[in-house]
Formats: sequence, C-alpha cells, structure tokens
Amino acid sequence: MPTVLIIDDNAAITMALEVLFSLHDIATLCAASPDEGLALLERRAAVIDLVIQDMNFTADTTSGEEGVALFRAIRKRHPDLPVILLTAWTHLDAAVDLVKAGAADYLAKPWDDNRLVATVKNLLELGQANRALRQRMQGELRQRRELEQYDLRGLVWQDPATERVIHLACQVARADVPVLISGPNGTGKERIAEIIQANSQVAGGPFVVLNCGALPGELIEAELFGADAGAYTGASRAREGKFEAADGGTLFLDEIGNLPLAGQMKLLRVLETGRFERLGSNRERTVAVRIVSATNADLPAMIRAGTFREDLYYRLNVIELKLPALASRPGDILPLARHFRGAGKALLPDAEAALLGHPWPGNVRELKNVMARARLLSAGPAIGAADLGLPAPAAAGAPDAEPDRDAISGALARANGVVAQAAAELGLSRQALYRRMERLGIARP
Repeated sequence: MPTVLIIDDNAAITMALEVLFSLHDIATLCAASPDEGLALLERRAAVIDLVIQDMNFTADTTSGEEGVALFRAIRKRHPDLPVILLTAWTHLDAAVDLVKAGAADYLAKPWDDNRLVATVKNLLELGQANRALRQRMQGELRQRRELEQYDLRGLVWQDPATERVIHLACQVARADVPVLISGPNGTGKERIAEIIQANSQVAGGPFVVLNCGALPGELIEAELFGADAGAYTGASRAREGKFEAADGGTLFLDEIGNLPLAGQMKLLRVLETGRFERLGSNRERTVAVRIVSATNADLPAMIRAGTFREDLYYRLNVIELKLPALASRPGDILPLARHFRGAGKALLPDAEAALLGHPWPGNVRELKNVMARARLLSAGPAIGAADLGLPAPAAAGAPDAEPDRDAISGALARANGVVAQAAAELGLSRQALYRRMERLGIARP
C-alpha cells in the first residue's frame, strides 16, 4: 500500500486527509511541524512515496517562507520524492517558483477532494513507474559492465532480451556442458555459439560448424565422423570428420533437428563416450569436443512425433538459450541497421520509422540484406524509407481491433516498461492494457 507523509500543524487538516486517503487504500503518516516531518522522513524514507506539506506553521504567518524552507530541505535530501504544497494563502509567484524548483503541485485550501486524490494517484503511479525504470536501467548497466570482461565477437545489440541471452551464454561458457540454442532462422544463433566458444575453456581450440540441414542423409555420418578410403562410392582417400577437426575445441551443430534418426543414434554414442569410428573403419578414435547445437524446430514436438530421440534431446539440452525473433527485440533494430549501413551513410527519420514498423520475418539476416541493398541504391549521403524497399505497412484495423501478444510486447518495449505510455500507443486505457496482459500471460514490468 502506498504511503503519504502529511506535514501540517492543523490537526483537523491531517485528520481529514487521513480519512480521505483511507477511502482510496492509501496509508498516511502525519507530522505537526517541519522538524518533525523531516525527522519522520529520515526514519521512514523507504516507505514514504509522496509528501503533502503546509506552507505556514507559525500562528499569524502567511508569507509561506516556512513552507519554502521545508520544501527545499526535502528536495535537497530526497530529490526524487514528489511534494504537493497545500496552503490557505496562495501566492502565484511563490507557486511558480516552487513548481520550477520541482514541486509536483500547489493546491489551495479548502481543496477539491477529487482533484487532490487524482493528483496523488497519478504521482504515486508515476513514481512507481520511475522507480521500476531506474531499477531496470541500473540492472542493465550492471550487466553491461559485467559483459565488458567477455569477448563478445563484435556483437551489436541494445535490447534487454538480447542482453539476457548474451549474459547467460557468457555465464555457461566455461562450464563443460552441451548448450542448445533455439530460435527462428536468421536471429544470430551461430554468433551466440561463437561467443560461447570465445569465452570457454577451449577458446584456443578450433570452432567447427556443421549445418545438419545442408547435407544429404547418407553423408551425415561421414561428415560427423569421417571416412576411410573406399568407405563409399567416390571416397578415393581417407577424410577427417567434423569431430576430429573439432578435437580440443567446439563443434557447432546447426539445424540439429534435421539430423536423421540414424545419425542421432551415432551422435548420442559419441556424446556419451567421446569415442567413434570412421565410416568404413574398425579403429576407434577418441576426441574431447564441446558441443553447441542450434535449432529453429520444436524438438519436444518432434520427440512426440517420433522423429527426434528424447535421450539425445536431454543430452544436448543441458543448457538452453532461447534467442527471440528480431521483432520481439525491437531495441536491436536500429543499432543493427546503423551497423549494417556502413560508413558514410546516415539514416533519415522516415527510414528509422519504416525499419521499426516492419515485422522482420527474416530476422537479422533480412535486416542485413535490406541495409546492403539500401546502401547501394541510395543516391545521396542518407538512406530514406524509399531506399529500403520495404513493403508498406498493413492498413490499420478498426479502432476496436484487438492488439495481439507481439503488439503489446513491442509497445511495452518501446515504452521501456511504462504501462501508461504503452497503453496510449495502443489506443487503450491503462486498465484495459492490464487486462489484456493478464489474459495473454504477459508479466507486468
């Protein structure tokens, strides 16, 4: 329950305010003098969300000087605490000066109950949003500073969702456990795998990539484990497989969901024992390889369908990193666009708006291609919306069109978690947005 500190020497005033706020689930603390109020504020600062103070405390005094001194003392010690000034003797010049100095409002006695309650509620909600935003920003700053000690392979990002994935990747990098990176195509899963390798205990070893979806099923085994001469038609000489090439380093298995069942069984045995045989050979070989795999497939659904081995899934998925689609991390769009545009080109405001409004079904890969094309086609020193070649955004729906989960998450991200701002963007009231967030399972910021 929010708490308001009332500093007023008139007991009738403090009692009236206590009763008024109790009807709106707002707790109150009361002080009869500036010194008492400041002392109470020092003792209970952690629970006080707002101050309502009188401007005159000494009998027969109407200058407001005592209130000015009290306000400045509060502002000096607690610069972010909202203060409402309350007095029967209003002076326009004093009001203007104190509002410029940071007073939240200046109300005359007798006050209007509805206006006072509305002002207090708005200030309490704004204060809560500001505190949450400051805490989030401080947490993100701490994480950024922590990430400075890692080799991030030149990764460009700004969105908190991406930062969470990077932070977890760096945390698990030195642990000798398999990591599964899931997410749509084109989101940057291989770059996350490179970060894991660069910060692992085998950072000096090789980083070998095998796209399991780019090879015919009959060649997967030879690619993974190698083959002796004559092992299959066209194998005129012995060849090294990916496991041997990655010995002492990391093997990145991209599109692991496309690995045939026969290859899955062979891979499982290597993961369990570290031993394998080349195709066409009876000699067993031993390697020490860190496995990082990636997929855009729903592996649990494939397990239920019988197309992916459950035991292999749990062997690969000791740690899972879920990389969101680019549309779900809008804070990354413009930093990536500026990175891909190259030197000597600026982004015009209409281009930035078009980039933020596009759904990016092809994710980072699509954005990179769009910026490469725009860099070549733009005639002047700046890239405009027309140079991007993006389709026009779909026409807005009816005024009562229901925003979906992605629309709400995007609005919250652009508003840095301030619900009132996100609601305004979506054309909803704050309460209506809260109801939709609850129905869709979106956590409150």
